Amino acid sequence: MEDTDLHLSDPMTGMVDTNTPENGDSQAMQGGGDADAFLPDWTMSSSNTAPEAHQYQLENTHTLVPAAEGLAKEESEKSERATKRKRKCKQQQQQEEEEEEEEEDDCATRSDSGDDSNDIATPGEQHPAELTEVAPTSDAGSPSNMELEDAGKEGGEESETAMVLSDAAPEEAPFPSEYERLYKVVEENCEDFNGWVYLLQYVEQENHLVAARKAFDAFFLHYPYCYGYWKKYADIEKKNGCVHIADEVYRRGLQAIPLSVDLWLHYIAFLKENQDTSDGEAESRIRATYEHAVLAAGTDFRSDRLWEAYVTWETEQDKLANVTAVYDRILGIPTQLYSQHFQKFKDHVTNSNPKHSLSEAEFVQLRAELAAASTTSGGEGEAPGEELPPGTEDLADPAKRVTEIENMRHKVIETRQEIFNHNEHEVSKRWAFEEGIKRPYFHVKPLEKTQLTNWREYLDFELENGTPERVVVLFERCLIACALYEEFWIKYAKYLEGYSIEGVRHVYKKACTIHLPKKPAVHLLWAAFEEQQGNIDEARRVLKSLEEVMPGLAMVRLRRVSLERRHGNLDEAEALLRDAITNGKSAKDAGETSFYAVKLARQLMKVQRSKGKAKKVLLEAIEKDQASPKLYLNLLELEYSGDVQQNEADIVACFDRALSSPMPLEARLTFSQRKVEFLEDFGSDVNVLVAAYEEHQKLLKDNDSTKRKAENGSQGPDTKRAKTDDAADSQMMPDMQAGQQAYNYNWYQQYNYQNTWGQYNQYAQYNQYYPPPPT
Repeated sequence: MEDTDLHLSDPMTGMVDTNTPENGDSQAMQGGGDADAFLPDWTMSSSNTAPEAHQYQLENTHTLVPAAEGLAKEESEKSERATKRKRKCKQQQQQEEEEEEEEEDDCATRSDSGDDSNDIATPGEQHPAELTEVAPTSDAGSPSNMELEDAGKEGGEESETAMVLSDAAPEEAPFPSEYERLYKVVEENCEDFNGWVYLLQYVEQENHLVAARKAFDAFFLHYPYCYGYWKKYADIEKKNGCVHIADEVYRRGLQAIPLSVDLWLHYIAFLKENQDTSDGEAESRIRATYEHAVLAAGTDFRSDRLWEAYVTWETEQDKLANVTAVYDRILGIPTQLYSQHFQKFKDHVTNSNPKHSLSEAEFVQLRAELAAASTTSGGEGEAPGEELPPGTEDLADPAKRVTEIENMRHKVIETRQEIFNHNEHEVSKRWAFEEGIKRPYFHVKPLEKTQLTNWREYLDFELENGTPERVVVLFERCLIACALYEEFWIKYAKYLEGYSIEGVRHVYKKACTIHLPKKPAVHLLWAAFEEQQGNIDEARRVLKSLEEVMPGLAMVRLRRVSLERRHGNLDEAEALLRDAITNGKSAKDAGETSFYAVKLARQLMKVQRSKGKAKKVLLEAIEKDQASPKLYLNLLELEYSGDVQQNEADIVACFDRALSSPMPLEARLTFSQRKVEFLEDFGSDVNVLVAAYEEHQKLLKDNDSTKRKAENGSQGPDTKRAKTDDAADSQMMPDMQAGQQAYNYNWYQQYNYQNTWGQYNQYAQYNQYYPPPPT
């Protein structure tokens, strides 16, 4: 399977042009650019170079769908980053204290010398250079991949970030009294969502920065889709003066849930409030952030508020051409308020001069088209004045100028009308599905069945009718609301297999490490996928990690065994089965011990060709679980695999061992019947046959007596045995007729013998591994 780059053409394809013209117009506003792929960039790369002129770039947002979704944060990296933040704030605090002490000493010295210089900084005042700080970088995959990209300065000096930073942390105080108790609750059970809520509310109320950081960082390891708590976390950092870290928190949140319109709007408002406006690049930074927001979340059906905010901000900046370009993109995207956008677009065109509301290229082209149409209809086009720039000058005749403006407005709306009509049709096809989504956000409470059904049908519809881009966006939306349902993760991964290997790996990793750490099916599929790609070590790691989280699952242990067997590691496969017998949970459960013993015996016999070792394993298991019919059956199968005449003594001994065991009467009757058949077919001593027959008749009488007592009600329902077929009462006739069913080696099924294994419910699926012994 190879990665496939799909080149799409879609209204939302613009990227931020870092070489922004002086008039503030961005090439992105023209609706141009390429979308090299519709998929998120799952490669955790941090090698992007910084753009020019302090552009506020977010890495991995050059795709049309939730960019940065692939940068899932690892627990170890989060812990390391949290430690760095604490260390930084502590260092800043110490530095400020040292500066204050030096300033006090300096003041005292100058006071003694009579120097009234005003150059001394007052306590707590910082040098302007100390008010800004470069955002820290981190390894690939960490939240700082979405970082401030700083433009270089002349002379090779490191540029300062555009945001005013004041990260002085308060003195570390002991944790609040109830913190340890509340934290212990969630530490012992990380799935206790209410416990997390109480803990986060408590640290927010106490306003203890270190405790809050520890609590929120731990919370987001398990619930990164709770966008409201990212906002709370950032507010706590800002409240304590750590504006830079608040910015980083927002970025981490946007990486975790890039489709969150609310979080994008909060972040943009945060930037407007806290950014440095002294360098003259504030407008470009905000525009770039809006661009990243609409690229990440703009195709969401409910992204209207984000687009409206973008339009409103461009209008406030008096960039009418940019407003038109934004409308050009939103008019082609199916959203909830699509009709309202078109009406506002018409108002915008009607109330503005086309010279200002259109790009220069479109204005010139539209003027030429109108002039050509006028000439064709018999009119004369007005020659432009040469003293003005070609193509942008006003017509000399005021009446013609007004007519031209009205014709342009009409033409602009007319060209967008067709796009709107097509978009309206697309919205109508999806409206019913969107109306059925009652909970688009994440919550730990189960979704209603109707909600799940709606998501399934919506995805199936989009898979059949939508573009790959829209399919991916819908999957991302679905996995926010349905994050705890593995069927949707599996479906998403299967879809991506045709496009991106790295995308499939990212989906499995995010599902297994964050949202579904205890769901075995998705882990097994991830391990199988990695094995298909040749990543055997990664497949081993996935299975081993799952077994550590969910010990005792037979399906996981057997998958580990089969993985080693497929790749020739027979010793390791044998060791895993022996470990399950001796050290696993099965060591205290005779039934599970027997299960793994049978698996090990078959491994030794069928794969490693060691009959002696296989027989030893079964005999040891029988000593521990003497009432397991399955063990005796497999021991018989092993003995039957050789020359039955040479192994007659061993086979008879196996039958005798089963008949003298504490197995239920029905099971012993089964083995007695098979013993008679074996001696009849292969036995060499008639005396042994007669003795076996007499013993079998005795068991039949005991069984008949038991059944009569049960039918007469002398035994309670709990002690009644399962009824056998009528043929069981007469299958051993005195004359041992040759045509009897007793010679059919599948006869034992009528005794419901296979059902005895059904008591091990979780292993019932493995019945196919135990066929009847060969004849």
